[in-house]
Amino acid sequence: MAGSQDIFDAIVMADERFHGEGYREGYEEGSSLGVMEGRQHGTLHGAKIGSEIGCYQGFAFAWKCLLHSCTTEKDSRKMKVLESLIGMIQKFPYDDPTYDKLHEDLDKIRGKFKQFCSLLNVQPDFKISAEGSGLSF
Repeated sequence: MAGSQDIFDAIVMADERFHGEGYREGYEEGSSLGVMEGRQHGTLHGAKIGSEIGCYQGFAFAWKCLLHSCTTEKDSRKMKVLESLIGMIQKFPYDDPTYDKLHEDLDKIRGKFKQFCSLLNVQPDFKISAEGSGLSF
């Protein structure tokens, strides 16, 4: 009788056993897919941020060359804001994706960029598209 009891226990417990095995297999597969999707998302998001910062940097360096010889009071204010923008861009932590204030610093750079564009009386529009990224005026 004890042997037949074990057979019935195996049948009754099969549902729980299969549920546990399915959970473990699903968890392992989901974990590996999650890592791959996370890398893809991180790469894409990092590329967008890098493209945006690079565009701001190129814009700032071009204007630094253009404003270098100007000496009016308005131009000195523009140069101060421009130097501040360049300093913020150079201090941006490109190599540390775990930096706690990454988005805060990026927002500050965007704000300083908008301030500088306001001083120049230009309306920039930074866009990222399939063809590439850039500023339009």
